This record gives sequence, structure tokens and C-alpha cells, in this order.
Amino acid sequence: MKKRLILVSLVLLLLAGGYTAYKVFGSAVSTSKAKLLYIWEGDDLDKLTHRLTDSGFISDDGWFRRIAGWRNFNKVKAGRYELAPGMSLFDLVGLLRSGKQTPVKMTIVKERTREGLAAKMGRKFDTLVDSLQLISFLNNNDSLRPFDTDTNTVMTLVMPYTYEINWNSSTGKIMQQFHTAWKKFWTPERKAKADSLHLTPTEVSILASIVEEETLRKNDKYKIASVYLNRLRRDMKLEADPTAKFVTRNFKLGRIMHSHLKLESPYNTYLHKGLPPGPICTPSVESIEAVLDAPDTDYIFFVASYQFDGSTIFTSNYTDHSKYVRLFHAEQNRRADSIKKRQAR
Repeated sequence: MKKRLILVSLVLLLLAGGYTAYKVFGSAVSTSKAKLLYIWEGDDLDKLTHRLTDSGFISDDGWFRRIAGWRNFNKVKAGRYELAPGMSLFDLVGLLRSGKQTPVKMTIVKERTREGLAAKMGRKFDTLVDSLQLISFLNNNDSLRPFDTDTNTVMTLVMPYTYEINWNSSTGKIMQQFHTAWKKFWTPERKAKADSLHLTPTEVSILASIVEEETLRKNDKYKIASVYLNRLRRDMKLEADPTAKFVTRNFKLGRIMHSHLKLESPYNTYLHKGLPPGPICTPSVESIEAVLDAPDTDYIFFVASYQFDGSTIFTSNYTDHSKYVRLFHAEQNRRADSIKKRQAR
């Protein structure tokens, strides 16, 4: 009889142990595919538990609370967490306890304004502020001072990379990541190249932003950079069409008219000598390298080819340049008239 009781007790213990192990280490997250759990600042364990059950991630909040207690999980960390289907409660608690978030990927290709960047960041992150507050940060020199920039030059820090940033990052933390990537890019070798051009890294990026807007052709970028560097050396106005376009804020503008060249703005290089006070877009690494490694040329002028094949014609005197400009405009007008005639039929 005693042996039977012992045997029954052992069986019950094994069953209880197996059940506990199943609850702790068995499949618990009931999603068919990986899903994201968002935890907000100020959430406590009760709010988190309710969110897990109300959202259908888990069905047994009692065991979740027990395991949280066993693993000393009492401080909830805000963030964006990816929960895998079939994840155990043990692993779930471990993930949330560690605070190891699934970062948001944000790719910078070309941003032209602080407002555009603020809108992008506002859509991507819970910065605890809206886009208006974000732009307020970017428009505040006191906020930007720790990053060695100001409201004019802040966009030079936004390198064209894919950033992995925590979902609940503050604007300041996101800016710190931009600043860190920028400092990493500007190696002593690149800084030495900029210095040889008598430009700061920020000024290189400003000039590169103009080159970026001029062409997509890699070879032409280097020659265009040489043109603008030659104009700077000769104390000439840059007279860059993209800067006049930037002043209009109409970035779909297809043709720069004479009236656009007269728009008053420190960014209009038809009216003001030297570089504009800030970049007109976030330049690609290719455009920055084009400035740093610009060839030594005597080019002062360039214009898009009148053959409309995407190439650029470079010249060192105004007479030749004027001839190619006339050819370009004649072909441009001919094509515009041809379109009008087709539309009128």
C-alpha cells in the first residue's frame, strides 16, 4: 500500500512537473506569423498583461504573471517587440525583460527639407511628439547645438543610409544616430581632401547637394563638381539652377524660368555669391565623393545636351556655352510644340 502511494505521488509529481514545463516552455504565443507588440512609456505589468491577452497574443495571463514573478520581470520597458508564433511564455518574458526591441528601419534616399524629414520621422517612430513638435526641434538652434549644427546645416548630418532605430526613440536620440553616422563617414582622409579644397565637411555636403540635383550620371557629377569649384575659386556666382528651384519649393518643377532666377533668397545662387547657407537636399555618398575627388579642369560652364540623351556638355568659355544653350532651348521648344500639336488633335 505504501509503495502504491509513493508510486501515485511520483506520477502526480511527474504530471505536475510536465504540466508546469509545458506551461513555461511550451508554445504560448498564438499567432500564425510574427507580429509586433508595442509597449508605451508608462505601461506597467498589468497594462502589458491586458494588452497581451486582449490582442490575442496569449490566452493564459495567470501563467504569464507567475513566470514574470519567477524571472523578476517587474520593470516594463517601452518599445517595439516582434513576437514569433509558438514562442513560449519563458522566452516571451525573457524578451520583454531584456528590452531587446525590433528596431525600425528608416532609409534616407533624398530629403530636401527639414519639414520633409520631420514628416518621415513622425510616420516611422513614436517619438512621443507629433510632426509639428519634430519640426520645432529641427528649427531650434538650441536643440541642434549638441550636434554641432544649426537650422541651416542640420540636413548635412542626414547621411543616405538605412538606419536601425528603436521605435520609441526621442528626436534627440535619432539625431544622435545621424550625427554618429556622419562623424564615422568623415574620416581623417576625407577631411584632408575637404581641407585641400578649402572647404569644411559641411560645405562639401552643401556643394554635393547641388551636384546631386544636377545629374544622376556618375561621370558627369565629377565634372559638374569641378565647374562649381572653379567658380568658387574665381569668386563667381555659382548660378546653379537647382538652388533657384529649391527656393520655389516646387520640386517637380520641370523648367527653370527667368522669373525663378530673380526670387530673393540666400539659397538663390543667381543672386548671391558663394555657397548657399545649407544643403538643398541630402546628397548621396557618390555626390560627396564627386566633390572630394573632382578632376582638375578649366570648365566654367555646362548645359544638358541638346540631343536630350542625358549627357552634359562642358565648356570653358561663354561663347561656346551660349551656343549650346541656344541649341538646347531650341530643341526643348521644338519638343514642347510637338506635344501641344499632338494634344490638339
